[in-house]
Amino acid sequence: MTDAVEELRAHLDGHNPRDLRERTSLRRTLAMLDWLPRPLDETADPAHVTGSAIVLDDHGRVLLHRHKRLGIWLQPGGHVDPGETVAQGSIRETYEETGLDARHPGSGPAVAHVDVHQGPRGHVHLDVRYLLLADGAAAFAPHAGESPHVGWFDLDGVREVGDASLISAAEAALTRVV
Repeated sequence: MTDAVEELRAHLDGHNPRDLRERTSLRRTLAMLDWLPRPLDETADPAHVTGSAIVLDDHGRVLLHRHKRLGIWLQPGGHVDPGETVAQGSIRETYEETGLDARHPGSGPAVAHVDVHQGPRGHVHLDVRYLLLADGAAAFAPHAGESPHVGWFDLDGVREVGDASLISAAEAALTRVV
């Protein structure tokens, strides 16, 4: 087991799921970490870990972007690059997709939510969503090739545009920082 996988397992072992769906996702993710030979490698297996971010500003708003291929509002996130941890990947993906410099809370990386779902290319994403913080007044500057549609949403706004998993993740993250 790699250091990145061991770090991820430690983060997941300390996570308290919000509901039955998330509890099931957490159990599946932990089981897959034991079973998959390279759980962070998007090309190695039909299932792999992805790193996402539930980014909050100091007004309790949640950062979302309109996914360039799926056309729906989602939290920033994606595949883990070789040599990085899932927590690092969540920060990198946030920067690439929004241009914002997000950071883990002062206590260090904290899992906000876990969700297992079918990815757009037919494989299963074991999505670990970290709580990140960012400056709500900073200008958005998504990288070339990323969606230009980025915005801050209050919880009611997340409920209007998000699916049940995203809503649960936003509620969980907001509970952690209140």
